Amino acid sequence: MNMDYQTLSISIADKLATVTLNRPDVRNAFNEQTINELTLAFNELGRDDVVRAIVLAANGPAFCAGADLNWMKKMAGYTHAENHADAMQLAQMLRAIYLCAKPVVAKVQGDCYAGGMGLVAACDIAVAVEEANFCLSEAKLGLIPATISPYVIKAMGENAARRYFLTAERFSAREAHRIGFVHETVGADALDTKVNEIVKALLTNSPNAVKEAKVLVREVVNQPVSDALLADTALRIAQIRASEQGREGVQSFLEKRKPNWLN
Repeated sequence: MNMDYQTLSISIADKLATVTLNRPDVRNAFNEQTINELTLAFNELGRDDVVRAIVLAANGPAFCAGADLNWMKKMAGYTHAENHADAMQLAQMLRAIYLCAKPVVAKVQGDCYAGGMGLVAACDIAVAVEEANFCLSEAKLGLIPATISPYVIKAMGENAARRYFLTAERFSAREAHRIGFVHETVGADALDTKVNEIVKALLTNSPNAVKEAKVLVREVVNQPVSDALLADTALRIAQIRASEQGREGVQSFLEKRKPNWLN
């Protein structure tokens, strides 16, 4: 694992990787370097056989304030081609998180604005402290949340996106939970415990089944219930039943013992 990161801190222990946004002085706002480092980190961790789950966390009072102001000033002088290339870097970073072969849990310990909401939405599971605020603030600046929209709309739904993309209102963690953007809200003193519970559940399951279940959700959502979909899902279960971990999981259950991936 490449540990030469300037804007992140990364630790791996007990099959869990923790990727921590580490620019608290700018509320973990991201710039080109953060984007490149997140892309590299999630690509590397996705390939690391030691890692079974990833937590995306942040240092300081805020989770992520979106784009760094100095980076935005620089972008103001970009040509159209430079702006497009820059936006593509952000798009590829979000996709690296979304398509990561390992399950990713967002641990939102503070406010989460604009592009920070894209980071959370690209994760599989999100837990936020009750005190956190959320905001898709782009319209206030004459912008739109375009690059993050595929993930944010999936997470909060079309109806909520129509409101918050247009109004740029700030909303609470309770509202984020109500609209489905985050899965759980907890008091600040319970955040570590709740995230650890979720990670423990992930690590208890078959690594291959978790990986394939993540792909399953992504590829089945919004598909019509057609003959092709029936054939596809039947093939998926047939293949995983015949897989090494599929056979081991059923056998260990029948024999009332732990499966070998817990050893």
